[in-house]
Amino acid sequence: MSESAIRTDDQAIVAEGIDDETVEANRRLFSGWRALLIASLAALYAAFHMAALNGLSLSGMTGIELSFLPSFPLETWNFRIVHVAGALFLGFMMFGPRLKFGDAAVSDKALSQRIAWVLLAIATVACAAAIRIAVRIQDGAMWNGIADEYRNPEIYFFGIPLLIATFGALLLGWLDKTPRNRFALSDLVLGVCAIAVALYLVTIYGTLMRNSTGTPFAPIGISLAAVAGVALIMELTRRVTGFALIVIAGIFLVYVFTGHLLPGFLNSPKIDWARFFSQVYTDAGILGPTTAVSSTYIILFIIFAAFLQASKVGDYFVNFAFAAAGRTRGGPAKVAIFASGLMGMINGTSAGNVVATGSLTIPLMKKVGYHRKTAGAVEAAASTGGQIMPPIMGAGAFIMAEITGIAYTDIAVAAIIPAVLYFVSVYFMVDFEAAKLGMRGMREDGLPKLGKMLRQLYLFIPIIILIYALFAGYSVIRAGTLATMAAAVVSWLTPYRMGPRSIGKAFEIAGVMSIQIIAVCACAGIIVGVISLTGVGARFSSLLLGIADTSQLLALFFAMCISILLGMGMPTTAAYAVAASVVAPGLVQLGIPNLTAHFFVFYFAVLSAITPPVALASYAAAGISGANPMETSVTSFKIGIAAFIVPFMFFYNGALLMDGVWYEVLRAGITAIIGVFLLSSGVQGWFVGKRAVWFVRVILIAAALFMIEGGLLSDGIGITLVVAAVAVQKLWSPAPGASIRVRGAD
Repeated sequence: MSESAIRTDDQAIVAEGIDDETVEANRRLFSGWRALLIASLAALYAAFHMAALNGLSLSGMTGIELSFLPSFPLETWNFRIVHVAGALFLGFMMFGPRLKFGDAAVSDKALSQRIAWVLLAIATVACAAAIRIAVRIQDGAMWNGIADEYRNPEIYFFGIPLLIATFGALLLGWLDKTPRNRFALSDLVLGVCAIAVALYLVTIYGTLMRNSTGTPFAPIGISLAAVAGVALIMELTRRVTGFALIVIAGIFLVYVFTGHLLPGFLNSPKIDWARFFSQVYTDAGILGPTTAVSSTYIILFIIFAAFLQASKVGDYFVNFAFAAAGRTRGGPAKVAIFASGLMGMINGTSAGNVVATGSLTIPLMKKVGYHRKTAGAVEAAASTGGQIMPPIMGAGAFIMAEITGIAYTDIAVAAIIPAVLYFVSVYFMVDFEAAKLGMRGMREDGLPKLGKMLRQLYLFIPIIILIYALFAGYSVIRAGTLATMAAAVVSWLTPYRMGPRSIGKAFEIAGVMSIQIIAVCACAGIIVGVISLTGVGARFSSLLLGIADTSQLLALFFAMCISILLGMGMPTTAAYAVAASVVAPGLVQLGIPNLTAHFFVFYFAVLSAITPPVALASYAAAGISGANPMETSVTSFKIGIAAFIVPFMFFYNGALLMDGVWYEVLRAGITAIIGVFLLSSGVQGWFVGKRAVWFVRVILIAAALFMIEGGLLSDGIGITLVVAAVAVQKLWSPAPGASIRVRGAD
């Protein structure tokens, strides 16, 4: 996303550019026919998903059969294979292998190009072999009947050429000096290899061979295709998200083949490479829950977000936040909370949302007096909170629904109180910080006019339609489609009317935006496949049960640490998918309800984005604010502290997840809000309009914990502590140059 701009309209600050597209450091910048080609492919890719999901011939959610492809019916598995392959091809064409272009140390560019042409020819041989296999099977030559005739050609004309082309192009990419505005031949080789993998797997999974995956009877071609597919997925994930996720995936892959050498609960049976790779590219791994969600719900909501972006609704969200909260003390910080919450629930990545809104809000926070580390931390905490904001929750709600089998609407409703607690806590933290620094709100003539913003409330119609449709019983796909159509219709009430060209641009934006999340979900699927095949998740559950025999709270704390550790450096969807596979089953075995266990894991996976030492959202914010990244991450951890406490309360008080009668839920919500107010007050050291001495802060934090817990007895204790804190605060107050003084003592 390009840097957001601020312009003056009748002397008012007006946000512009919030909806502009991000241009990553390693993305190629095409022009002319190359730009048109990539734009067309990206738009067709997104439009294909929208059309397929909405009924070219949609058969429930168990299979998608496209009538215009009679030879290759795209049922569920094959639809997901095409979904991943399309993202791989687009991703390799658009993202270079290094952060900078043209800095490779290669002595002979001509030699590099010749090697790339040879690899392209080899990759084409693999594609041709995959097509030949498809033709033979379509002609009725079933695999078992032609094993002797065909198995060797399967290896020598498909598998080996595919692996040579894949790994050769991966190595050659690091030596490539192709300018940023041109296609790299080595990347084209990788794209062709992705197509070859898809052609072969679509063919084989269209026969009875699917049932043989993970057994000695699986065709060796599945394993060879999966080896290349895994390498391609990990390489694209590295290009679009960095090393964090692929390092974790690499550790899990090493564990597959070394687990039998490890002691204790890490010990696993010895697994043959062919068996593992024949299973990892199935619904037990790459094509499992993460890709199931990315190929349906996630890409649908990316298209929805792209339509909002094309109609400039994001600019309106930020301007509305300025008009509503800019006048309050520390106004830009509160604008960041509201705007990042609205944008973050749709965005899907905390760091991406920081870049989207932080380029506007962080400089303004610094301008009104916030320290640069605090400005960055507020934006990071607010953007992270967007991932737990219903109804979309950064796509996390859809993955949770897919994994748990719990209705999406139940998950969205359960998320309401925790999301409110999080944002209320962040609001109080920045408000008390502003109070301590003596800040005031922004000037009236420097803000968008609230009346004008209220007259444009119709721009919220797509969001309202989405929420209504979801809770009216419509399917998620139908609700998302209706909301997308509403975004196009509403745009006609603005200067940014969406015609055919704008709609095409929206689909192009969606195709490009989807690449990162699809790569991440596929890579997370590799980890899920390892967990499934090795059984390490079940053994981890047994470990948690053993810890729980000593202390259930200790087991929860251990689960929290593992969830944060697994989520560090990863986008929300991947972080939750991995943690849900490893940690959540153990919590369920402890007797924790399924929804509570998965919410517990989900929240801490999300919070890894602001947890030192690897806090992606905080680091992104530090890059904008100019502050030290580690200081920013520590400060964002402090600002979001309530979110680290609330999940523990799920275990003790299910009413926080809407589990109970209405008055229990209402009381739990009210007392928890009071609790996070007290917690914020204690952490920031500001109470009843003045600074609080250290022992008052301790009392406030203790009172907060009792109030958040939500029981009648704990609420009574919390109220008593609050009364004591008020009394002590009136008696004692800090004095200039001294730690404490007694009122009236002199």
